[in-house]
Amino acid sequence: MITVHHLNNSRSQRILWLLEELGLDYEIKKYQRDPKTMLAPPELRAVHPLGKSPVISDGGIVVAESGAIVEYLTSRHDRKEPSASPAGGPGSLAPAPGTPERLLFTYFLHYAEGSLMPPLLLKLVFDRVARAPAPFFVRPIARGIANKVIETFVQPQIRTHLGFLEGELAKRSWFAGSQFSAADIQMSFPLEAAASRGGLDGQYPNLTGFLERIHARPAYRRALERGGKYDYA
Repeated sequence: MITVHHLNNSRSQRILWLLEELGLDYEIKKYQRDPKTMLAPPELRAVHPLGKSPVISDGGIVVAESGAIVEYLTSRHDRKEPSASPAGGPGSLAPAPGTPERLLFTYFLHYAEGSLMPPLLLKLVFDRVARAPAPFFVRPIARGIANKVIETFVQPQIRTHLGFLEGELAKRSWFAGSQFSAADIQMSFPLEAAASRGGLDGQYPNLTGFLERIHARPAYRRALERGGKYDYA
């Protein structure tokens, strides 16, 4: 039995979604963030030394990191064996090896956390710096520095990424081709974060349409029911 060590409002929500799409049986062990620090509780270190989520246990195997978990689950438990068709077998969540779609799949599987998530995380950090309590004589300086970094570096980076992704989805229905795949699941978290705090709005119709389509998927809704309240990154 697969166990998902699930932290509230975290990347582990998309692992629940992946498992629902795969139709696998799994159990959830839930953890709550510290309400002051928003960090994971120390109990997660008993599962993995970094004490972060997502982490899954599958028998005696422990797998951490979203991309690694996606690759592990799709390689061992995909719904259908990949066929010779570019999209893989009917219902497959990973394109067939050696195809252009598989290259796109691998790219976006790693791009989501390696390239897209860092500027969104910086936006979150500097937004909090700008709002953080501080002595009255320090507050304007901290706020000014934080806002300057956001304005001159972070937000332009986010706009560059959103423009790139908007163009990618103008070429095809999903990130790895014409068929929904686990790469779309991996891309969901940073794009939900961008919609929440990074400027993803109606000026990016392909990306907002992508979010609408994934939110309407039955497996996505089932994962929300099982995982609990989710504040969209």
